[in-house]
Amino acid sequence: MTTTLRPTEPLQRTADGALSRHFQVCVNSRPVGAVHLSTHPDFGPRVARVDDLRVEEADRGRGRGAVAALAAEEVARGWGCRRIEIRVPADAEAALRLAHALGYVHRNRGLRKSLGSVPPELPAGSRARPMTEAEFGPWNRRGVVEYARDWIDRGVPEEEAWAKARRDSRLPRGVHTEDMLFTVLEHEGNRVGTLWMSFADDKAFVFDVETDEPFRGRGHGRTLMLLAEAQSIAAGKTVIGLNVFAGNTPAERLYESLGYVPEGYSLYKPLL
Repeated sequence: MTTTLRPTEPLQRTADGALSRHFQVCVNSRPVGAVHLSTHPDFGPRVARVDDLRVEEADRGRGRGAVAALAAEEVARGWGCRRIEIRVPADAEAALRLAHALGYVHRNRGLRKSLGSVPPELPAGSRARPMTEAEFGPWNRRGVVEYARDWIDRGVPEEEAWAKARRDSRLPRGVHTEDMLFTVLEHEGNRVGTLWMSFADDKAFVFDVETDEPFRGRGHGRTLMLLAEAQSIAAGKTVIGLNVFAGNTPAERLYESLGYVPEGYSLYKPLL
């Protein structure tokens, strides 16, 4: 039996050059699943993204998904892409095993935690205050550099990494940016860390949390995460989320100890 991809629409092309196309996964012309492939909205037309890949339950376990994924890679190469990325839900263990078997590399994972109604208290001696405008500029510039390095260290070419870092950190109103909250954590009068939160609908998101280097290893990271929960509950949110890069073991252990659970895995693969 032969597994192939059959387009179900013409190639979609936007004014800025982004591409997208839906396919059926077919076995001897019989539809057994679907694939949606596009170019990446953040990294541009040289990076493909598998937005959807599924095989009907009756046809699973026969290699259909693997063949469909490899066929999607060939389509992406034909588009001129040099890398392909995929997001796998945390509960899709078979899909995650398949991605690893096909050479995809884990880059980061999304975590989430359901919130109660009572905000946690900060440890004695710790207090939060708003970040000042004078603090914002140096903090933001340093964050752009560190964020770009995180992407470069995980397979993203420098030009793409810097462009993404600048774009994601573009905050035209600084500390007054709508639906954002920038906070400094102090402990016994010393600045020990910073927290950047965003809020949308019923969800809060931790964009950046960092303990200042001289104060690391003293539990302030946990305090910052408790502060994130407290701010989220105060804003009326019921869920808090974040992303953690692969290899950041201390952060992963901290989040797990606080009750965060995986939501999805982001993986990538060079297209040679």
